[in-house]
Amino acid sequence: MKLSVVILAIPFLFAVGCRSNADPAGPTDDRPNIVIILADDMGYSDIGCYGGEIATPHLDRLAADGLKFRHFYNAARCCPTRASLLTGQYPHVAGMGKMVSSVESTPEPGPYQGYLREDVPTLAERLADAGYRTYLSGKWHVGEKPEHWPLRRGFDRYFGLISGASSYYTLRTDQDRQRQMVLDSVPWTPPATGFYATDAYADFAVDVLRDHEQTQGDQPFFLYLAFTAPHWPLHAPEATTQLYRGKYAAGWDSLRHLRHARQRELGLIDARYALPPLEDDVPEWTDIDPADQWERRMEVYAAMVHRMDEGIGRLIEQLEESGELDNTLLVFLSDNGGCAEDISGRQLHRDTATIGLPGSYVAYRKPWSQLSNVPFRKYKQWTDEGGIATPLIVHWPAGAPQGDDWIDAYGHVIDLYPTALSAAGIPLGGEALPGRDIFSNLESEAYEQTRPLFWEHFGRAAVRRGRYKLVRHREDGAWMLFDLRNDPTEGTNIATEQPATVSELAKLYAGWAQAVGV
Repeated sequence: MKLSVVILAIPFLFAVGCRSNADPAGPTDDRPNIVIILADDMGYSDIGCYGGEIATPHLDRLAADGLKFRHFYNAARCCPTRASLLTGQYPHVAGMGKMVSSVESTPEPGPYQGYLREDVPTLAERLADAGYRTYLSGKWHVGEKPEHWPLRRGFDRYFGLISGASSYYTLRTDQDRQRQMVLDSVPWTPPATGFYATDAYADFAVDVLRDHEQTQGDQPFFLYLAFTAPHWPLHAPEATTQLYRGKYAAGWDSLRHLRHARQRELGLIDARYALPPLEDDVPEWTDIDPADQWERRMEVYAAMVHRMDEGIGRLIEQLEESGELDNTLLVFLSDNGGCAEDISGRQLHRDTATIGLPGSYVAYRKPWSQLSNVPFRKYKQWTDEGGIATPLIVHWPAGAPQGDDWIDAYGHVIDLYPTALSAAGIPLGGEALPGRDIFSNLESEAYEQTRPLFWEHFGRAAVRRGRYKLVRHREDGAWMLFDLRNDPTEGTNIATEQPATVSELAKLYAGWAQAVGV
C-alpha cells in the first residue's frame, strides 16, 4: 500500500478521460499522495474540536486521532491565501497582494496584478513534473482569464468556480462581475435544479479519486479540494438548516461565552485568553431588528459548515475503501477568519425569498463573525488574530505523532508547499521559499520561535516574531504592539512601553515589505 498524504482544505461530476503530465515514477511508487482541503470564510471556533457547537464529526475524528495547532495563520483573505498555498510564497510575490483581477482587465504585472505569476511555479506543477497526477475541485480565485485557469497551472482535472462568491444553486450573474464555472477547460453551467455547490465539489473529488484508483495504479496524486463553504451567500438545503432550528436563540454574546468555555475545557486556550468585548457597533441581542432574521442567518451558516463536513466524510470513506486512510496525511484549514461583510448593497436578495434557499443572497454580517472568531478580535481582511488565525488539523498515523495534545508552534500557509514537497521527496532546488516543513518544528513553543511572519492587505499590516506581534490598521496608522505570550487575544497595546521592540519589528517589516513589493 502506498503512503498517502492529504492536506485538507475543502470540494460532483463523473470522472472523464485522463491526461498525464509526466510518466509515473514506477509500478511500485510508494511516494505519498497529497490532498489539500481549504474552507472559505470559516472562523477559528466554528468546528466542534475548536469549541464550536456545529456538528463536525468527521473533522473532530481527524483531530482526535491527529494533531491540532493552536497558532496557524492564513493571509487574511480568500485569494491571497490561495496564492500562498499554491506557490509557497507570500501573496505579493505570487502576484496576489490584493484581489483577483477581472477577466476584462489588463493589470500591470507585479505584486498586485491579481493572478498567479507565470514565473512562480505552483505546487501542482512541481508535483506533476515529479510524476504525480493532479486534481482540483472547488474555488480557484487566482486567475479569471482562460490562460490562467487550473489546467494551465499544472492540474490534470478541474471542476469548480473560477471566480469568487456565487450562488450555491446556480451561477451568479449581475452587474458586479460575471462568475465562471469550468469543467477541466470548458465553461460549465449548473443544471436548473438539484445542484448544490458544496456537495458537487465533494462528489467530484471522490469521483476523481475513485477513477484514479481504477486507472492509475500506484501513481501518486495531488488533490486540492477548495470548498466555497461557508462564504456568503448563506445557502444550505433546508433539511440541514432545520437541524439547527433554535440553537442560536440565545444570541451572539451568550454563545461567545459558551464557545470560550468549551475552548477552555478542550485545552485549546487558558486563562490568558481573555474574551474581547463586542465591537461598539454590534447591538445587544435584546435590541436587534427582527426584520434582519438573525437566528435564521446563523442557522443557515451552521448548516453550510455541517454540509461541508459531510462531504469530507465521503472523501474519508473513499480513502478507507481504497485502503489508504491510515497512510494518508490530512490537513484542514480555512482561508481567513469569519466575515463581517454586509452585502445588502449588492441588491441580489429577493425580499420574498427565504434565507438559505434559491433567490436569497445575504451574509451573516459582523455580529455573528464575533462568534465565529472566538477568542480573537476582528475578522476577515484584518491582520489582527481574528482575521488570520485558522484551525489546522493534521492526521497522518503512518508519518506523524498522534494524540490529543495541542501543537503550540506557530506556522503559516506558506509552510504547506515545502511540507508537501518534503513529503513527496522532492528537493526544493533553486526556489527561495519563505516557509518550512511543518513537521520540522512541532516541539517548539510559539513564544520562543525566532522566525518572523508577515502580513499586508489593503494597508493593514502585521509582523510576528516569537511572543511579540506588531499590528497596523492603516498604511499611515500607528503601530500597536502585543505580547502574545501574556495577551494572546491582543487586548492591551504595549507600544509605548516597549519602543525598542516596536522599532526592531517595524524595521523587519519594512525590509520584508520592500522585498516583496508592498
